[in-house]
Amino acid sequence: MSELVGVYGTTHNPLLWRLLGGESVPADLRPTLDGFLRLRESIAEARPDVLVVVATDHLTQWFYDNMPSFLIGKESTIPATFWNEEREFGLPQATLKGDRDLARDLLGGGMERGIDFAASDDFRADHSILLPLLYLTPELDIPIVPVFTNCMAPPLPKASRFFEVGTAIRQSILDSPLDRRVAVVASGHLATEVGGPRHFAGSPDRAFDEEAVGWMRDGDVEKAIASLTYDRMRDAGNVTHQFLNFLVTMGVAEGAPASYADGAHSRFATSPFFEWRMS
Repeated sequence: MSELVGVYGTTHNPLLWRLLGGESVPADLRPTLDGFLRLRESIAEARPDVLVVVATDHLTQWFYDNMPSFLIGKESTIPATFWNEEREFGLPQATLKGDRDLARDLLGGGMERGIDFAASDDFRADHSILLPLLYLTPELDIPIVPVFTNCMAPPLPKASRFFEVGTAIRQSILDSPLDRRVAVVASGHLATEVGGPRHFAGSPDRAFDEEAVGWMRDGDVEKAIASLTYDRMRDAGNVTHQFLNFLVTMGVAEGAPASYADGAHSRFATSPFFEWRMS
């Protein structure tokens, strides 16, 4: 049987890549780098055989004409990075390993639990997957199962549905007959704006950031679900909806308070870092 060994949440802001990779990290970005390094150490200690990565495609391969709410990528070789991400952010091309067997177990397990996942054998990973992995598992040697969510093209699934997806993923992992040590990593944002006068100019809504980190720290699932309406997230910043991915981690963790929850302030936005240790 598979074992759940850790649950994590992190930012995937692609603007961090060039600035965190040099010999001298800007002072305002040091807390963000420290957050990545903390989770990297924790994941190394957990020794996962595979990572289930919950992320959002940024309208690079699924669009309004064919947008799945939740999709499992079940391929053994996963190309990463789109050309525009390489051009704009300097992100490297990469080839990630997949775990088709666990992907099939999550797909079937979701169906058994009322989650009608879509599935794909033909996809790429954008920065929402690659950027966290470059910091958390820099050798890119741990196979992954991507779970793509629609946080971009309204109407979006309700916050409660993200939590339900997390509980289904948890049970599907634990019920899998495969001998796997599995960690779950979700990537997303706190309050973040792309385009316009608030474009990556620091957090556009510090109150949202503090409240959202508190939900994770306290395990306050009811408050999170009640608060995460489409309008509230839009007012906090037009890509803040990707915070919903952390509701999946809350579901995987059965609503338990996070072992670690922090928002690292920076010039771009507040970077989320969450951890649930499995003991």
